[in-house]
Amino acid sequence: MKKIYLLLFSLLTVSFSFGQELLVNGTLEGWDDPNTPTGWTKVEMVDQESTEVHSGTFSAKHTGGTSDLGQTVSGIIPGTSYTVSLWYKVDAAFGDGTDARIWSYWKNGSSNLSDNADELRGPLNAYFDNNGNVWTQYTTTITAPATADNFYFELRTYGSAVVYWDDLSFFQEATAVPTLGVVSPTNGSNVPGPDVSVELSVQNFNVGPTSGGFDGHIHYNVDGGANIMKYDTDPINLIGLSAGSHTIDLELVDNSHNPLTPPVTANVTFTVYEVQALPLSEHFDYTVGENLADQSAWTNYFSGDDVVISAGNLSYSTLNGSGNSISFDGSGADPVVDYTPTSNGKIYSSFMLQVDALDTSAIDGYFAVLRTDGGDYAGRLWISPTSATTFRIGVSSGAALTAINTTDHNVGDVVFVVFNYDIDNNEVNAWVNPTLGGAEPAADLNDTSSSSGNTFTQFLIRQDNNTKTPFMIMDELRIGTSWTDVTPSTLSISQVEATAFNVYPNPTSTGYVNITSKTNDVINVTVFDILGKQVLKNTVNNNRLNVSTLTTGVYIMKISQNGQIITKKLVVK
Repeated sequence: MKKIYLLLFSLLTVSFSFGQELLVNGTLEGWDDPNTPTGWTKVEMVDQESTEVHSGTFSAKHTGGTSDLGQTVSGIIPGTSYTVSLWYKVDAAFGDGTDARIWSYWKNGSSNLSDNADELRGPLNAYFDNNGNVWTQYTTTITAPATADNFYFELRTYGSAVVYWDDLSFFQEATAVPTLGVVSPTNGSNVPGPDVSVELSVQNFNVGPTSGGFDGHIHYNVDGGANIMKYDTDPINLIGLSAGSHTIDLELVDNSHNPLTPPVTANVTFTVYEVQALPLSEHFDYTVGENLADQSAWTNYFSGDDVVISAGNLSYSTLNGSGNSISFDGSGADPVVDYTPTSNGKIYSSFMLQVDALDTSAIDGYFAVLRTDGGDYAGRLWISPTSATTFRIGVSSGAALTAINTTDHNVGDVVFVVFNYDIDNNEVNAWVNPTLGGAEPAADLNDTSSSSGNTFTQFLIRQDNNTKTPFMIMDELRIGTSWTDVTPSTLSISQVEATAFNVYPNPTSTGYVNITSKTNDVINVTVFDILGKQVLKNTVNNNRLNVSTLTTGVYIMKISQNGQIITKKLVVK
């Protein structure tokens, strides 16, 4: 399965009530009979004409006497502008400026609304000369008064004049209407947390205090909570969001806090992920069977089968795994962990790996990626099968495998791999089963990149397809900026202590968390908010801590047992 990352742009579209033609049969192409154009409401002494036309097949012809052609236009919106256009031709024998004219009324129901007291009758009043016996356009723009709901206009020819009419239009001008949009984050995007800035766009609506001549303001809520009133269009700064999905709903309201008619709303849903400080040690100390992407430090790209938490650990030399491990294979979601952006020097990662099964048609495939802030897969680690039961490790800076180690590894072997990206020199390097600790040796594999000026922010686990991603177990992932960050000979005491307690579910939305340890002794827990204020202190009963009094957010737990004290992050959804 080929996976393509798309950069999501926020497309801000200003909404309009787009202009529309309101006149029926203004082209005069439709006729009920030779004397009656379809849709017109007043027809006197009118003939269908097929020789003298401005466009199309037919026009309307007035010949002699007082001849009228009129239409009532419904659906008028007070305060809206309309453009009126028509083409006329007055026979050369006439045209003293009194032979043809247009006149009109704004109307409310059947009553005329006269906005012109003289005999010229209303907003459209013009007499037409012969203008050299050529087709001539008449056009003007008018605005409907406050009480208008329809409009009547009439074309009239006097005496024995011959006048042709064609291509009439009564067009509602495009009118800007209030709009509300979220510029960033974009809907469905992943954004670093816990603090998120939400940028807004408001068009055709003057946001401000309830007094002072403003149109109104904004109401918004986060995750369905209480409405918050906002009297400007500055970004909304959300502080302390927990990892996971969040939704903001927004609405424009008037100065009395009432929704507009029609309502003007916007919303955006995004996923907050945590940015991990370097050096990072990931022991996968989560509940067995949970998805890796459900943990606060990880976020999925794409969808499909998840990388899952597996029981047990891998060991290499003097380094024994702790917590749990992860397993994955085939095609599926690609979880990533975000770390402190690194723009110079080197970025390293290391982990223990065990391939437990190769597909019968297995081919080269990369499964681990050092990824830049622009989404580039700048460093890739590969599995290159050499038989049904053996494989080698490869590395590349691009989509093609360029450097392969010469050592075969058997299915079931534990392999310790280090690979890095040298940002200053644009190189990818890898070490396979190096000596733990000590100075950095020469790399076993190397590939030069054509890319430069990179900033690295993510480690990605990739599941491509069954032939490219064998069944494998990964344990003890480390990311840092030096060799010593990622090649310890043993776990430190603090790391062992960190895995002595298991806290789950975390994040929790159940009102409780389970806390277990390797003994049955009393466990005491103190919980602090992100400002350091103590919000809960209790003794764990039956390995369960009640957190139902805590609101949604991120907390720090101080857990103690028999003099052993550790801190863990708690996320309440």
